[in-house]
Amino acid sequence: MEQNSYVRTIRRGSGQQRPVAPDIFSEEYDDIWPSSRPASSVIRYRTDVQPETEHPHGDEQWSEVHHMRSTGRNAVPARRTASHPPISTPIRRQVDTDSVVAPVHRSRPVYAAHEPRRMHWTVYAGFAMITMMIGWMVVSSVAHWWQGVEDDWRYGRPRTFQTDQVVGHHDSATSPSHFIAMNLNRHIQVIEFQGGDAANAKVYVGPVLVGADQDLSPVTLTFKDVNADGKPDMIVNVQESHIIFLNDAGQFRAPHPGENIQYTP
Repeated sequence: MEQNSYVRTIRRGSGQQRPVAPDIFSEEYDDIWPSSRPASSVIRYRTDVQPETEHPHGDEQWSEVHHMRSTGRNAVPARRTASHPPISTPIRRQVDTDSVVAPVHRSRPVYAAHEPRRMHWTVYAGFAMITMMIGWMVVSSVAHWWQGVEDDWRYGRPRTFQTDQVVGHHDSATSPSHFIAMNLNRHIQVIEFQGGDAANAKVYVGPVLVGADQDLSPVTLTFKDVNADGKPDMIVNVQESHIIFLNDAGQFRAPHPGENIQYTP
């Protein structure tokens, strides 16, 4: 049979002939419509429609083809003839994207690496004041300790001061009177050796010191005319205090009330 004609006729009971389209599923047109391997997307698609001819689903077809490929048989399965209805075309359903909620990704806040925290200026001012106070206390303690060391070297313990002075009490330039001032357990005492002779010794008692470490306060003596009578008077110096003893009748005494005394340290 020649296959140059693509139209064939069928005869009806009335004797009329009607041209019909060629049946592409007929075996005689296999040469006209060469079979080709269907697309993988169609073969693998699984349809829910089960034809009446009990043909396998699309996924079963794919399993069959895959089995043939794994066994080494590359033959393409025979095309379905007209006796079998075509497989239904898969229906693609549209998805309502408005109802799909996309996951929200919350990004974590980014902080600068090793960013120093700034403190208020009052914190630095407080640190500065505390540092100054601690420094002042340390310096004061060191200064007090060093002053005590120097006093130990100069005045000893108990604190003792000695000097020679001509005051007109059985003394002269060659034999001046000798004075010893002491801080003996916070009691101020002055001993005068008139003319340097211990037999003519005089003791003058001063005030009692009150306070911490007052037993280590040194006592010194100076001589100056404070009442303008032409005779040197004795001034006892303890820290910032000055106790005056007037030179009267060959010895020293405390001033009487109302006496004119002019003393400038």
